[in-house]
Amino acid sequence: MVSRRAVFALFFFSGIAGLIYQVLWLRRLSVIFGVTVYAASTVLAAFMAGLAIGSLLAGRVLRRRIPALQAFGIAEILVGVTGLVSPLLLEAASSIYLMLHRAAPESLGVVTVARLLCSFAILVVPTAMMGMTLPLLSAAVANVLSELRPEPAKAEASRRAPASASIGSSVSLLYTVNTAGAMVGTLVTGFVLIPAIGIQRAFLIAAALNVIVGVTAIWMATRRSPGDQRAAKGSDPPSPKGFGEAGSERIAPDVGERSALALWIAVVVSGFASLGLEVLWFRLMLQFVIATTEAFTAMLATVLAGIAIGGGLASQILKSRARLPFWITIVQAGTGLATLASMAFLLWTVQNGWNTMLLWRAVTIAILPPAILMGVGFPLMLGMATQSIPAGAPAQVSDRIGHLYALNVFGAIAGSLAAGFVLLPWIGAMSSLVVLAALYLASALIMALSGPAEGRGWWVARRLALATVAAIAVAFGLIGDRMPDPFKVAIDRRYGDLLLEFWRDEGAQTAVSVRASRFQHVLYLDGLHQANDQFGMVRLHRAIGHLPMVLHGSASDVLVVGLGGGATPGAISQHKDVRVQVVELSTSVVGAAPFFAHVNYDLLNQTNVDLRIDDGRNFLTFTDRRFDVITADIIQPEHAGAGHVYSREYFALVRRALKDGGIALQWIGHRPSVEYKLIMRTFLDVFPQATLWYDGQFMVGTRQPLSIDPASLDRLRSDPATRDALDAIGLTGFDVLRSWYTAGADEMRAFVGAGPVLTDDRPLVEYSHWLPDEQPPLDLASLKGDVSRITSTVPRGGR
Repeated sequence: MVSRRAVFALFFFSGIAGLIYQVLWLRRLSVIFGVTVYAASTVLAAFMAGLAIGSLLAGRVLRRRIPALQAFGIAEILVGVTGLVSPLLLEAASSIYLMLHRAAPESLGVVTVARLLCSFAILVVPTAMMGMTLPLLSAAVANVLSELRPEPAKAEASRRAPASASIGSSVSLLYTVNTAGAMVGTLVTGFVLIPAIGIQRAFLIAAALNVIVGVTAIWMATRRSPGDQRAAKGSDPPSPKGFGEAGSERIAPDVGERSALALWIAVVVSGFASLGLEVLWFRLMLQFVIATTEAFTAMLATVLAGIAIGGGLASQILKSRARLPFWITIVQAGTGLATLASMAFLLWTVQNGWNTMLLWRAVTIAILPPAILMGVGFPLMLGMATQSIPAGAPAQVSDRIGHLYALNVFGAIAGSLAAGFVLLPWIGAMSSLVVLAALYLASALIMALSGPAEGRGWWVARRLALATVAAIAVAFGLIGDRMPDPFKVAIDRRYGDLLLEFWRDEGAQTAVSVRASRFQHVLYLDGLHQANDQFGMVRLHRAIGHLPMVLHGSASDVLVVGLGGGATPGAISQHKDVRVQVVELSTSVVGAAPFFAHVNYDLLNQTNVDLRIDDGRNFLTFTDRRFDVITADIIQPEHAGAGHVYSREYFALVRRALKDGGIALQWIGHRPSVEYKLIMRTFLDVFPQATLWYDGQFMVGTRQPLSIDPASLDRLRSDPATRDALDAIGLTGFDVLRSWYTAGADEMRAFVGAGPVLTDDRPLVEYSHWLPDEQPPLDLASLKGDVSRITSTVPRGGR
């Protein structure tokens, strides 16, 4: 006989592997498709669609008389095999996407379809197998429960609620342990596997875990007694009309047609609102915590932890003979209230000076309470759906669980897309939060009104449920009406409230705001300072543009990755006969540029500037254009996703996109020494003849050894607009240019020494927690080179 605990243990480890895969696939596919919100949403939709398909197929698998536990084992092994070949699948997806992208690179529709097709082709098999696992193991547990009862009790159990209550409680525990495993997988992948061993080896660990779970499940299935195996493969006994067919018995003997419809609505709303809230939480929490990989890992882990805790609570409710419509009503209404109350409490603590802008404190306050209630609600709905299933009917259990799970997942896909593409851009984060919370209240009200009118017990329960919903709605309205603006609260706490907000755009990609006074303008991206119009900041950003132009001497085609406040591409636009291609990820950032027209030379109205909304790395991957100069806005390497533009592979794309004689400038800034050396060592790996400039803040890469001469600068300064632009940053002559030189490649190599480099597979700079806590201070005293070695009086020609 199979142990329930053994089945739960298998599903726990399956959950660990599943989230390892999800994190790894999303990260690797973001390299192929880019990190735009459109690309990420497409990948997520393909992933979740596979889960839904698998959950729908589980019942059909069981009707082929395959034991549920054995079918689960086969599914796990197939996931593991797919994981082993994931690197090959990703390479194939990259090649196919390249071909489709080149067919219509300017068509968002064609590109989106290409992303969806490639993602689905890679993910459909493993995610469909993952989607089968909950329905299959639910059927396996139903078998175990049937086998635990004495034979005479089975027939009686099929007519009584306690049997179905046991099934519902066990399904809830399955949901709990799998989600707990998913939380562990999230933490292990985000904090250990990627920085420690890299993405490729992490795939192998997940695949090995799947295969071990699958083999163990098959072994357990074959170890059952012959009688048990016959029961596992036997046909389901006759049952009431199936879930989704006409008839009041489709949910439970005492639940009617209206309750069935209310349950469907609650399942869809739960999926829609829960994934929509995840999108909103990620946006809102970034106002309070820095957008690092650690932050996203913590937020996802908190959501999963809450759902796991809630699932455990739901299991206890399902063990009793409680009226499930009543409990679902209370939980749905409570989720809506907790969604607003938790965020309101976080804002109140920040306003009152509490130290709650620390990562784990912030996410625990704002996310954990509603996530717990989410975790209670869905298992209760599954329990309600299985009430009418007789004991020993595994295929019916699998069918019903699978259909509701698929419905929930399809709702989740719609919710994530609606939150990202409709709600956020149209009504903003806080109004969207209120809308999604209100959906929970609406589903609670529908459930409260759905039950049969007869029976004093149900009459009392309905009145109590309606009174509770009304009280929660009043509290909901009071909290929603007095909710402070999180964007203002967070920026005021972090930077002070001396500046007034002039403009804000909560776009699909990022939230952008401009604050200003009579003395300065400041640009904030997701609550963090990005640029301002003060002399020091403007001079730095303009130097990022002017220096490679001066070193080249006659650049005509220039690429700038990232717009920021526009000072870098604006400075380049002042050079004669130059064409500037700017690639910016967010339309909201573009919308802020006019507020900095006085320092970016009003670049959006410059005829020699072309603007493209795209992922910079994706653009470099697919473009056939070649550039004289490639530079970039300041991108902090520790931010989530920044590893894509600091890796060896990215620098190789930059080198490939340079013309002969071309120059690439990469800002490195002054940062802890281990991170500084990691970035410099990686840049040297691709540009072995690199040079260092501007007090060690700019790395310059070239295909050939760099040579500078006074005549090039004199030619540039002969144009009045260029001369004025160079004078504005103090680059008034060749002596100033020479003084900006820091060191050459030999000094840089000696400084960084031997060691690891940053790769797409192991982007260490994003995982700063894996680097030494006590990094020695950055000492650039040894980085002193002789500029005369690269100085020539002979003009560079033949480019």
